[in-house]
Amino acid sequence: MSQFFAEYGLFLLKAITIVAAIAATLIIVGTAAASGHKASQEMLEVESLNKKYRNLASSLRKAVTTKSEQKKAAKQEKQREKAEAKAAESRPRSFVIDFKGDLKATAVSSLREEVSAILEIAGPDDEVILRLENHGGVVHEHGLAASQLARIRDREIPLYVCVDKVAASGGYLMACVATKIYAAPFAILGSIGVLAQIPNFNRMLDSHGVDFEQITAGKYKRTVTMFGENTDEDRAKLKEELEDVHSLFKGAVGRYRPGLDLDKVATGEHWYGTRALDLGLADEIRTSDELLSERAADRDLYTLSYKIKQPLQKRLMANIDGVLEKADATTWRRRFESRLPR
Repeated sequence: MSQFFAEYGLFLLKAITIVAAIAATLIIVGTAAASGHKASQEMLEVESLNKKYRNLASSLRKAVTTKSEQKKAAKQEKQREKAEAKAAESRPRSFVIDFKGDLKATAVSSLREEVSAILEIAGPDDEVILRLENHGGVVHEHGLAASQLARIRDREIPLYVCVDKVAASGGYLMACVATKIYAAPFAILGSIGVLAQIPNFNRMLDSHGVDFEQITAGKYKRTVTMFGENTDEDRAKLKEELEDVHSLFKGAVGRYRPGLDLDKVATGEHWYGTRALDLGLADEIRTSDELLSERAADRDLYTLSYKIKQPLQKRLMANIDGVLEKADATTWRRRFESRLPR
């Protein structure tokens, strides 16, 4: 019962937050309309990871070595930089992109631009490394994100996905597109399932003499509802729709990872890295840091980040969405923490 009240309280908090957000947004939109506003600013930022690693090592070296040792190391570093510059045209490249997911997979707007940029210049020896952190969320949004990664695979460019924390549900829908999946020992993978949950206030409204009217055209335009009386037929139809989405989900996973026993792993369960490896959900236990450090020895590594600076009112709504996401993430985290040994 305490869990019910906690979840109900969370729902009310979200509702209050949304109402406050709408009011605040209307005020800001009105102000922006009166004073004028700048359009969104977009740009692609590129950073050399090889150079970043060298700078980090140089900073540490200055702090822990003598001046003579620093001079010797600096000389060696210059020689190595000259050698790398000479071989720059022949060294293969690794393009590193990050995707931190939320319920609506909002980062897909940047992902599609990053993928487009890579496809324009990628050569036969180049590869893409995606650092993925995604709990999952809305089906069609995460399906679009997975489709962006499929563009890389369709061009026969190796795609490696690194999961340091979590790639579950829609997150795993993205991860499975990879040529190879690397997972940290305690990363969470799987949750190949579909969920729909909704509170129903019909009895509460009825007890206060409040009628709820809903008029639709089309038998199944609306089935399960928050305020109306739900029937067994409504629930059965929603269940049918969820099963259909689940079949699509399993089909997508099976396409890219045909060796998986879907009857065993597509149950909605999740597993930690080492167990996920045993089940075939991952290919190797390794963190992204280990992989990139290894690649930097003989490849040029570049991180790509497509930045979209939104107008004030959109940034405000994004911040509000972030609050709601954190509330959902808290619920998610509690689910996992309750399973940890005490």
